[in-house]
Amino acid sequence: MIFLQLFYEFFKIGLFSIGGGLATLPFLYRLAQNHPQWLTPQNIADMIAISESTPGPIGINMATYAGFQAAGPLGGLIATLGEVAPSIIIMCIIGRFLSQFDKNQFVKDAFYGLRAVVIGLIIYAGSKVFLVALFAERTLRYKEAVLFIILFALAMKFRKIHPLIWIVLAAILGILLQLPS
Repeated sequence: MIFLQLFYEFFKIGLFSIGGGLATLPFLYRLAQNHPQWLTPQNIADMIAISESTPGPIGINMATYAGFQAAGPLGGLIATLGEVAPSIIIMCIIGRFLSQFDKNQFVKDAFYGLRAVVIGLIIYAGSKVFLVALFAERTLRYKEAVLFIILFALAMKFRKIHPLIWIVLAAILGILLQLPS
């Protein structure tokens, strides 16, 4: 039963999270509310950090993690399959009728509206991650806030530095800030 539930929940996420991995985050936060034994908001924030630091899409990484938490390795596999199944199905259908879709004005208009909602979903998800990362039970995490401000300012000033450098630097600083005094 848990396997069917995992597949179903992640199939819904995969089907409706248009716009890529970050667009899955509002759905994942809702899933954390409904199934806290699978994942928590803190797990989501941690997995975003891991997912942005490693290869692979956020949504798939989160599906694998939550499935594994809920039902071990097979649960991870089934949740991941549920997450990717809608994309595979939709791409097969679109691929078959692509020539009819690319010139259709309704499709163009729909994508115009979808772009706007995807931006909204990503901003919503980013704000949730921001709050989880910088606040614990309505208390500001000062070290994290200072680290965020410094790295954000540096990244804005030195835009040509590869994102991997910022990720490695943040990981090192995170380790140093957590070391016992």
